[in-house]
Amino acid sequence: MKISIIIPNYNGAKLIRKNLPDVIKSLDGYRQASITVVDDGSKKEDLIELRKSLDVINMSSKLPVSLIEREQNGGFSSAVNTGVKNTKAELVFLLNSDAVPYKGFIEPLLERFKADENLFGVGCMDISIEESGEVKRGRGVAFWKKGILRHRKGDTNSENTFWISGGSCMIRRDLYEKLGGMDEIYNPFYWEDIDLSYRAQKSGYKILFEKKSKVEHRHDEGSIKSNFKKNKVTTIVYRNQFIFHWKNITDFNLLFSHFFWLPFHLINAVINLDTNLIKGFFLALGRLPDIIKNRKKQKKLFIKRDTEIING
Repeated sequence: MKISIIIPNYNGAKLIRKNLPDVIKSLDGYRQASITVVDDGSKKEDLIELRKSLDVINMSSKLPVSLIEREQNGGFSSAVNTGVKNTKAELVFLLNSDAVPYKGFIEPLLERFKADENLFGVGCMDISIEESGEVKRGRGVAFWKKGILRHRKGDTNSENTFWISGGSCMIRRDLYEKLGGMDEIYNPFYWEDIDLSYRAQKSGYKILFEKKSKVEHRHDEGSIKSNFKKNKVTTIVYRNQFIFHWKNITDFNLLFSHFFWLPFHLINAVINLDTNLIKGFFLALGRLPDIIKNRKKQKKLFIKRDTEIING
């Protein structure tokens, strides 16, 4: 099966130069793979460095490495969607620039797709390098509490998962395109992979977690921490959390619960001076026309109730 590895980049030429050779090695000579770096409107000097690095890498690489240049910075969803639109491979592997797969990661993923045509995507074991040390991530669980969908990392000994991470996952391209890809309303980052996973499941497709496919992920080296301040990131996370609920939740009881508890969360944010949440709420409110438009379009594919996914 042909695989296209898509790596979004934003002002991270040094990271690409450092990690890409190891990504190529991890493929262990799998000849049906290709690599596409999607530059998402990086600064001129960073883009020049990126071009030079890829030229050098291509001289010794046995696999084709191409570069797609976006003129303006859009965000993670836009970069990934651009990469997927420019490939005809059966499978796409989404990989962050600060992540490197372990050797042999590809075979367990391929086995999963060959065994189930209804499989939308598979997430990898994310060996996250953090201040506290190595943390095993990649499998997510979720639950509903006080009108809000809560999610956290789950035990990595199970294969079921609530979402697959856009930083290290393999997806069937035709199904990705059928669902319209990642929703760019979440740009510049966060919640877009949870949203895609959720829509895939509500549309009747499966997602899985494969612990045999491992990826080392150095989050501190990524473009988000390098290019955005902490408060800005937190505000965007809150904004996208609201967008997710307003766009995807269709069960009446959960919608009622969300709007019943919403004043409580807003008042609590005012009392605790959580300006990030308040800003996030009003930013989401400003996107309401786009949220309604996308909701109407995407729900046409839904065949499952929210409670089937959240309680699954």
